[in-house]
Order: sequence, then C-alpha cells, then structure tokens
Amino acid sequence: MLRLAVKRLALGAVVLWAVSIVVFLATQALPADAARAILGRTATPERLAALRAQLHLDQPLVTQYLSWLHGMVTFNPGTSLANQLPVSTFLGPRIVNSLVLMACAALVSTPVAILIGTWSALRRDRVADHATSLVTLVLAALPEFVVGIILVIALSTGLAHLLPAVFVSTGSGPVWADPKQLVLPSLTLVVAIGPPIVRMMRATMIEVLESEYVQQARLKGLPERTVLFRHALPNAVGPVAQVVALQLAWLAGGAVVVEYLFRYPGVGFALVDAVHNRDLPVIQALSLLIAGLYIGVNLIADLVSLATNPKLRTAGR
Repeated sequence: MLRLAVKRLALGAVVLWAVSIVVFLATQALPADAARAILGRTATPERLAALRAQLHLDQPLVTQYLSWLHGMVTFNPGTSLANQLPVSTFLGPRIVNSLVLMACAALVSTPVAILIGTWSALRRDRVADHATSLVTLVLAALPEFVVGIILVIALSTGLAHLLPAVFVSTGSGPVWADPKQLVLPSLTLVVAIGPPIVRMMRATMIEVLESEYVQQARLKGLPERTVLFRHALPNAVGPVAQVVALQLAWLAGGAVVVEYLFRYPGVGFALVDAVHNRDLPVIQALSLLIAGLYIGVNLIADLVSLATNPKLRTAGR
C-alpha cells in the first residue's frame, strides 16, 4: 500500500513538472515581444524595458524557466502586472473563496448523488429508475453555464426573487457571511457534477447487488437493511470514489465558468480577468495551481481505491 502510494506521488510530481513546462511555454508564445503585447503599442521604451526585466525576458529561455520555477516552488510567483500586488497576496483570498464554493458543492452533491444512485438501483427497471436515468442524462449533457442561467431565470428573475442573481461583495467579511449568495453558484456546481456520480453509483450498486456474497447474505436470512449497508454499500462506494474524484477535480477548472457567470470572487474570476489584462504572473500561477489541484485530487482518489479494494492492494505483491 505504501509503495503504491509513493509511486503515485512520484508520478504526480513528474506530471506536475511537465505541466509547468507546458504552462511556461504557452505563456511565452505571445506574438513577437511579450512586453509590447501586454503594454500595447503606445508603451514607452522605458516601460517596455522595465517590464522585460520584471518578466526576465532579457534572459535566455532556460534561465527564464528556471527562475520562474524557483519562484513557484518557493511560493513567490512574482508580482501582478495589473495591480502591482504580490501574486500570493492577490490570490490568497480568492483561493479561499474558491475552496469554500467547491466544498459546498462537494459536501452536498456527493452524499445526495450516492443516495439517489442507490435508490435508483434498488428500483431497477421501474418507472422511478427510468425517470432518474433520463433526468441525470439530460443534466449531464447540459453545460454548466446553461444550468446556471436556468437557475437564475427560475430563482432570481420573473415571479421568484428568492436568491441574488450575481454575487455582490460588501467589501467586508468572508464570502460565507451571506449564505444566500453562495446558493446559486453552489447549486449550479451540484447539478453539474452530481449526475455522473448518480449514474456510476447506480451501475455499481446493481452489479454489487447481483454478486454472490450479497446473495449469500440474503440466503442467511439477514435483514435487507443489513445486507444493503453492511455488504453492498461499502463495496459499491469504492469504484465510485474514482468518479467522485474526477468530478471534484473538474471543479478546479469547471468552476471558472460558474464563478465568472455569477461574478464570484474566486480563482476562476481572477483567471478570466488575468487573461483579459494579459497578467502573465497571475495566469501562470493559477494554471499551475489548477493543474496541481487536479493531480492532487486524482492522487487521493487512487489512495481511496487502494484502501477500499483488496485486489489493488495486493496486486503488486
């Protein structure tokens, strides 16, 4: 178990290093002079020279990459070009805001999706099961911004003015100080990531309920509730953990659209603004952060799968 975990961790580090190369080269692939592309045609030679020195554009490409990578490893990714604040200071509160939004979506969607998937599996081939499959299929096909717009129309405009349509910052206090403003973006993410978990949980639960050990437990006369919660559910949750992890990893990138749609002050909104302002240090830091979060969540999913599946734990022996 420990050996496999170390291998996964080493592989994740290699992948993150490869991503850092891609991110660096992508941000360096601006037309001709990156400093002039950022500052515009009206920039003076003095400002161009200062920005080139700040971005290390006057150094060889390898030296630029090593300097940038050193800053990332030491948590000193430089200074934002848009507001002249250190990138870590600028992104700190926004990272916290995004983590709050992702936590709200994950804590609601995961248990609810598992319960709905289990309920649908227990009513296999009935009307309720077909209805659940149809609804989750439709919701899974809808882009998250479409889901968000539908929720705004339903809950924030027309006859129902139950929730604010966009996030309105008061300038004081954390984002959770006004829970009503978190409902719509959180609900959008719940609807976006919940259906795949429901469908996977249904399929896995049906397979487990048809397994020999569950049939043996029923033949022993155990109550159906005991069979479900002690024998079926623990064995069905293991494979679903991979899907849950993929959906949670999707939140790292998928939340960008939702945050921008609701004007939520998180990393997604900051990334869109940074791209618009051509703020390279912020773009590089956020891209690497999102990639690192994606790799980290998948690593946790691998560890959960190893812990819940005896075959995987003993495969390397």
